[in-house]
Amino acid sequence: MVLSWTKGSRVFRRARKGKELLSNSCNDLQVEIAIPTHFRCPVTLDLMKDPVTLSTGITYDRDSIEKWFESGNNSCPVTKTELTSFDIVPNHSLRRMIQDWCVQHRSYGVERIPTPRIPVTRYEVTDTCSRILSAAQQGDESKCFELVRKIKGWGKESERNKKVIVSNGVSLVLAKVFDSFSRGLIEKNVVLLEEILEVLTWMRPLSEESRFVFLGSSNSLSCLVWFLNDQQKISTRQNASLLLKEMNVESLAKIEGIVESLVNMVKVNVEIGSASTKACLSTIFHLVYSSKSKKVILERFVELGLVSILLEILVDAEKGVCEKALGVLNCLCDSKNGVQIAKSNALTLPLVIKKLLRVSELSSSFVVSIVYKICDKAEEGILIEAIQLGMFQKLLVLLQVGCAESTKEKATELLKLLNGYKSKAECVDSSSLDFTHLKKPF
Repeated sequence: MVLSWTKGSRVFRRARKGKELLSNSCNDLQVEIAIPTHFRCPVTLDLMKDPVTLSTGITYDRDSIEKWFESGNNSCPVTKTELTSFDIVPNHSLRRMIQDWCVQHRSYGVERIPTPRIPVTRYEVTDTCSRILSAAQQGDESKCFELVRKIKGWGKESERNKKVIVSNGVSLVLAKVFDSFSRGLIEKNVVLLEEILEVLTWMRPLSEESRFVFLGSSNSLSCLVWFLNDQQKISTRQNASLLLKEMNVESLAKIEGIVESLVNMVKVNVEIGSASTKACLSTIFHLVYSSKSKKVILERFVELGLVSILLEILVDAEKGVCEKALGVLNCLCDSKNGVQIAKSNALTLPLVIKKLLRVSELSSSFVVSIVYKICDKAEEGILIEAIQLGMFQKLLVLLQVGCAESTKEKATELLKLLNGYKSKAECVDSSSLDFTHLKKPF
């Protein structure tokens, strides 16, 4: 039995094989079921799943009329009347009639539409936020947890609910509550703080006001770092890493243990997942690239073995992670110790050169910069190895396909540097090298 929906005639069709054809040359019998006109949305002409009525008395499907309003329209699509109120009222009577009609025609393959959940209203959201703030002022952790769970439940029901929640300042309220309960012993309020963390994660990007609350509180930022080290819950660590990415690097740089926590998080990237790995690498990149204390932070990252960790990640990293790992590695090579560690690691040149022209234009610029820093004033063996791995030919291709001006300058300088050793090297294509068998040392 085959059931199909045809927009032209707006009918349900059921075809039974083996019967004589009535309407065309196929060996199918088609039974047409016309949908009653008043069951169809005036905008889409489809069967309504959640009928709602405007102040004009016209009923539409909730999804289609909300999209109409979101597109900037302020009138009733049928009457063209300009609306003074955008309130929509669920038409329960009509919805039950549609459901009954679906049940009556279920033998033709028509499925009964489910009873929709009533969307959350702006009043419900703002009222709940007021109650959360009141409970927080009284230090009532259990009441706050109950109300945050309520908001979390609303968000899970539909994307529409999420939009209403986000647009009514919930992130600012939750940021204030998080700050309030992060003061003192975190373990005492850990359940509530974890719940807030999860809700804030799907509300990203946070509002400016919400970020200001976090950035203005060393307690909140220290709490996020504490969760980054939580060995019990992987999901909590991931949520913390995603929120830390939203924060200003100058404020993060002042938080004790932030460097160690980020390195540890990147080290266990396989367990946590690429989303949190990318978030942590982005945070690290901004810390070592734009922080006022970047030199001190850079040396600390090098001391903690981040160069070797990044090389292990590059073995089988997906594009997004690879790009960010190369960006961080490029920054680490600005350190005397960092570039020395990179030179002494046998994986560095094979892994990095392999990524040239294979990931993205930005990644290629990072590769050229890294190799240039390693080869500059390097011994002959390193230069010959770079040529053997195909760096010379790849640079020529890069210049032919085009790149940023700064990358072009470094590529040209690198070609000059390598050119004198071409005769001493046998070229080996690094794209054929396989590193998947290598085991991580941590």
